[in-house]
Amino acid sequence: MIKDNLIEILHEMEEVTKLFKLDSFDIYIIGGGACILGEYTSRATLDIDFIDLGYPVKYGKVFTLLRDYDMLEYESTILSPTYKERATKLEEFKYINVYILSKEDVVVSKIIRLAEKDIEDLNQIMPNCNKKILNNIIEEILKREDLFESKKKEFEKKLKIFREKYNV
Repeated sequence: MIKDNLIEILHEMEEVTKLFKLDSFDIYIIGGGACILGEYTSRATLDIDFIDLGYPVKYGKVFTLLRDYDMLEYESTILSPTYKERATKLEEFKYINVYILSKEDVVVSKIIRLAEKDIEDLNQIMPNCNKKILNNIIEEILKREDLFESKKKEFEKKLKIFREKYNV
């Protein structure tokens, strides 16, 4: 049901984009939205987090359809520079390009918080993850020079806990 609601909202975004004759655009969904759309977890969420790709202001009328959303700056988000290579395109969208991040990218993005809901998600996702890919993503993030220093430090701190808990 929740997945269907998210898909419906994304279709509405596609229709509004066409209606206002806006150029097609890419959207990379991360977090709980990616977990639902990719069927990585069963947790219910209607909020959508996505990466800010420098969208022009005119797309605001499209993004407001998401209702509860966060547009995340790349410099403050725990993402590998190669996240797009692993993302999956949702083929049912023809005018806008909707991508969900890979399981491994979603897992690594959750390390910085390790809140209760993140751990619930990780417990469901981790058995299906490739640990070699996880480690590659982690290494790429640790090498990022454009990541805010405070975010990198918190990530490194929580990374120790994550590695111990999930044997990565």
